[in-house]
Amino acid sequence: METAILKYFSHQHCNVCKVLMPKVKQLLEEEFPKMAFQYVNTEEEPEVAASHQVFTVPTILVFFEGREYYRYARNVSIVQLKEAIERPYHLLF
Repeated sequence: METAILKYFSHQHCNVCKVLMPKVKQLLEEEFPKMAFQYVNTEEEPEVAASHQVFTVPTILVFFEGREYYRYARNVSIVQLKEAIERPYHLLF
């Protein structure tokens, strides 16, 4: 189990997702390098999406120590995502 992980739910037909994903990856690389990134294609892995109750894309789930802390769906702000992750991330690392 990863201490900190961001799960990115999307599929190939989502244009917003294609623009957002590189920004999310860049945020993790620059600000939160110890946080793992996992991409979940909801069309290829519908059972994974359903098990996390993800029914729309893009959806971002942020986990710390196996527990879901944040959930963002559809309209995702990189600034808001960064601010949400900062405190728990810096408490752990």
